[in-house]
Amino acid sequence: MAMPDKLNLTMLCDFYELTMGNGYFEKGYKDRICYFDVFFRQCPDNGGFAIAAGLEQIIDYIQNLHFTAEDIAYLRGRKLFSEEFLAYLADFRFTGDIWAVPEGTPIFPKEPIITVRAPAIEAQLMETFILLSINHQSLIATKANRVVRAAKGRTVLEFGSRRAQGADAAILGARAAYIGGCNGTACTISDQLFGVYAGGTMAHAWVQMFDTEYEAFKAYCQMYPNNATLLVDTYNTLKSGVPNAIKAFNEVLKPMGITKCGIRLDSGDMAYLSREARKMLDEAGWTECKISVSNSLDEYIIEDLLHQGAQIDMFGVGERLITAKSEPVFGGVYKLTAVEDKDGAILPKIKISENTGKITNPHYKKLYRFFGNHTGKAIADYLCVYDETVDDSKDLEIFDPDATWKTKTVYDFTAKELQVPIFKNGELVYQCPDIDEIRNYCLEQVDKLWDEVKRFDNPHTYYVDLSQKLWDIKFNLLKQKSGK
Repeated sequence: MAMPDKLNLTMLCDFYELTMGNGYFEKGYKDRICYFDVFFRQCPDNGGFAIAAGLEQIIDYIQNLHFTAEDIAYLRGRKLFSEEFLAYLADFRFTGDIWAVPEGTPIFPKEPIITVRAPAIEAQLMETFILLSINHQSLIATKANRVVRAAKGRTVLEFGSRRAQGADAAILGARAAYIGGCNGTACTISDQLFGVYAGGTMAHAWVQMFDTEYEAFKAYCQMYPNNATLLVDTYNTLKSGVPNAIKAFNEVLKPMGITKCGIRLDSGDMAYLSREARKMLDEAGWTECKISVSNSLDEYIIEDLLHQGAQIDMFGVGERLITAKSEPVFGGVYKLTAVEDKDGAILPKIKISENTGKITNPHYKKLYRFFGNHTGKAIADYLCVYDETVDDSKDLEIFDPDATWKTKTVYDFTAKELQVPIFKNGELVYQCPDIDEIRNYCLEQVDKLWDEVKRFDNPHTYYVDLSQKLWDIKFNLLKQKSGK
């Protein structure tokens, strides 16, 4: 059966969300207000931080939440759900509240990226889509930011559509890569949909199509004189590719007064070939000709190339970016942290595990980031109970995450609450910024992190501390639930 042209993404949920929803309905929990946090436990590639992305798609999903007659008929056919529950689903819409950190924000393990406050069935049904959006786009944005930082100011383009795991992964992956700092993409539809600049020149097939390499280069320069980047490694990069490119530039571009052009390498020893090509281009007077490279690049290869003195102006990064090949799972989770009783009191909930890394932080919380007033750099993140406030006019003692017995005093800082309201009583109250605003915000916020946090290997562990009140609540729940 072919996929329909338009999917109802409300049905993109794990089946247990529906069986639990039916159970909540039957047991009288339909209207019970609950709180869920979305967070992750470990940074990809053992990095020092991640980048939040995927919120805009979640907003669109929530605004279109509904069950069609066909959906209800399918569920009825499973013979698991009461008619009363199916009638409830027929009129389903989101009525709750959502807070989230803006896309492009650097984020750290165990702090809430998104908080959902809603009736139990509504909150439960959104789990899968919220997680897949955050997990995918945050993963790609994080990988892209690593690659961009490795390039040290050089242009980076996302080239991975053909290696992505499906159409959505290619389209939204290009969006996430741009948020993370890439300058553009090879994916045309991502430009059309999101304004992620799409560009490209030629494949080896263009060069092979002509009788000679030179004819292929000359024809391309004639057709696209202001965007002439020639792929020079189809036959022999230094013996024919670069000389034929120079010849085409001389015969077509020079008489037009055009000095900006480029060559691309897609194979071979990129460090050596780029250095030799740079010498040849400069000796021929094409000092403004840019050299771009592609072929299974990632942040470590880019770092090594630049360390070896490669003369590269632009990197096209494909499969290892669009699939986050080195660590292709982000690991975000969606956990219940509190419920409200009949009087509206908020009751904290905790998940306990023998694996201490899976023990959750309970309660409805606020997330702050502290910035040093003199440096502008991020000092620490601070989780507290929703009714607490931070007085940044006073010094504050926080725990060192690497040594729980050791504390650090934070002083002369400004506290910023990271989560912002997205939905209130089911209505959207957030204006999504455009893609360039998100990208610029991301790069600005990453720049506020200390270099030690941004190291690829053995980065400094950033402080994410709990307030004393929140820690006491967590400790008491741990004692209570473990029977100690």
